[in-house]
Amino acid sequence: MTDSTIASRLKLALLVIHRVEDLLIASMLTATMGLALYQIVLRNLLGTGLVWGDILVRLMVLWLGMAGSMVATRQRKHISVDLVTRFLSPGWRRAAESLTTLFAGGVCLAAAYYCLQFVIMEYNAGGLAFARVPYWACEAVLPLAFLIIAARYFTQFMMTLAPGRKAVP
Repeated sequence: MTDSTIASRLKLALLVIHRVEDLLIASMLTATMGLALYQIVLRNLLGTGLVWGDILVRLMVLWLGMAGSMVATRQRKHISVDLVTRFLSPGWRRAAESLTTLFAGGVCLAAAYYCLQFVIMEYNAGGLAFARVPYWACEAVLPLAFLIIAARYFTQFMMTLAPGRKAVP
């Protein structure tokens, strides 16, 4: 298999992963808005609501936020402060952006580790979020998302080191 074949298959795989992420976010957003609207209608028209509805909406917002962060990192549209880099020459700007990307990946890796510790504590505590769904299962998105974000930052950093290439995924 040639390098170009491997590269094209890798690009296709990344494209599929990105589309699945986008579809999951759209589905979660639709479900979150639908459940929130359903809760509002139940409360205002019938004076009742789903007992687990509010906690589920909050958890869905957490999952949406983490999924959105993963996509923002993928598209390089995450929050950044570029006041200093505007005044740097292109070479120094590239170096500063590379170091910033590496640092952000390290911070996200540390966040993934501490979120994993948190999820383990929740697992050991054995609390339930709603119905028979444990808190740890609802919060498991935190270390997973931070790990994916860190991997994307590290990938972007490595891409900046390749001569003549821009940071892509």
